[in-house]
Amino acid sequence: MTTRLLLLAGAVLVAAPPAAAADLDRPPIQYSTAPADNRVEDLVRKIKSGVITLPRDPDTGYLRGLLQELDIPPSSQVLVFSKTSLQRSRIGPKTPRAVYFNDDVAVGFCRRGDVLELAAADPNLGTVFYTLDQDPIRDAAIARQGENCLICHGGSPTQGFPGHLARSVSADRSGELVLSRGTKRVDHSTPFGDRWGGWYVTGTSGKQSHQGNRVVGGSGPAGRDGTNVTDLRPYFTAGDYPTPHSDLVALMVLEHQGEAHNRLTRANFLTRLALAEEAEMNAALDRPAGTRSESTTRRIDRACEPVVEYLLFSEEAPLTGPVAGTSGFAEEFAARGPFDGQGRSLRQFDLTARMFKYPLSYVVYSKLFDGLPAEAKEQVYRRLWEVLTGKDRSKPFAHLSDADRRDCLEILRDTKPGLPAYWKE
Repeated sequence: MTTRLLLLAGAVLVAAPPAAAADLDRPPIQYSTAPADNRVEDLVRKIKSGVITLPRDPDTGYLRGLLQELDIPPSSQVLVFSKTSLQRSRIGPKTPRAVYFNDDVAVGFCRRGDVLELAAADPNLGTVFYTLDQDPIRDAAIARQGENCLICHGGSPTQGFPGHLARSVSADRSGELVLSRGTKRVDHSTPFGDRWGGWYVTGTSGKQSHQGNRVVGGSGPAGRDGTNVTDLRPYFTAGDYPTPHSDLVALMVLEHQGEAHNRLTRANFLTRLALAEEAEMNAALDRPAGTRSESTTRRIDRACEPVVEYLLFSEEAPLTGPVAGTSGFAEEFAARGPFDGQGRSLRQFDLTARMFKYPLSYVVYSKLFDGLPAEAKEQVYRRLWEVLTGKDRSKPFAHLSDADRRDCLEILRDTKPGLPAYWKE
């Protein structure tokens, strides 16, 4: 397999060794050899046992069957035309790469590509990467990928941990990057006007411009202002894809979720490493097992605080007016709940001044969150409680109104199993 695998595309590929590769393959992480436990592994077991057979069609291969089995909505489709992933020779403004996702898995698809690319959220391993061979002779063979993927997905952009990358770039008429124009990593803190270079975007945003639907030095549709585009047919043959959309709201959610997963993975790994090193130190100094040092506590606290800030949308870039997608993604996403006794949900959108109506991320319901080590999860819960009850009104959380804090606290109390007892007091 080539070393240029990038599940969340629009990124610059830097062929440098992963910053933490050596640490990740040693206990307690053992990223390359530890058993995986995620939605893709469940699917692999079902295929091997004959419980299911993925259907294949001549146009998209195993894509449609894969999306159905993984419960990934086609409305989540977003399209990137910059040459920034594994199958770069297949990608360009006329043949964009499609990405589909749900809470647990992202799938990358290229027209006439050799493989489908998958990234799965794993409670023990963070993001785990796979390819599904599109050759019909291989019978939907899914292979776990490791070191080659970490060259891009485990290097400095993800702080040495396996994770997602989303970037806004400048691409020319062939999809090649124009590096002199720079690149920008994208998450919910990125100003709206800096997003989606190298991507197609369908949706409306009024006077708020963005970088989508543009090529450098181009003529025709992809060379003009790409804001408020709702029909991609002038750009390429949209009928070659499961849907004709590259939904603006889906892009916003994908970017938010990718960085949330990254921060949860870092908190998980850093906590486990801190506890393992402390256990070695306790044994070396003949201290009782489980003795907790102040330095270990500080390491766990430092690992968890970025999670708390991100889940509460600290530094979220504001919207200055309404935005909307085109594929129905927003409605499908919001309908998934869960809902509290008053019908409120952390998946409900605002899309006028900010992304969500209630500024606490739905990622708290994820397997990655639930898979945090007990010490890290308790710290995150404690800090969320301090902020949402108003005990912490420091600068990172100054954007939260009293109503925001109250609503998020009440919704989580009513919808999240396993909360500490003090949350119910």
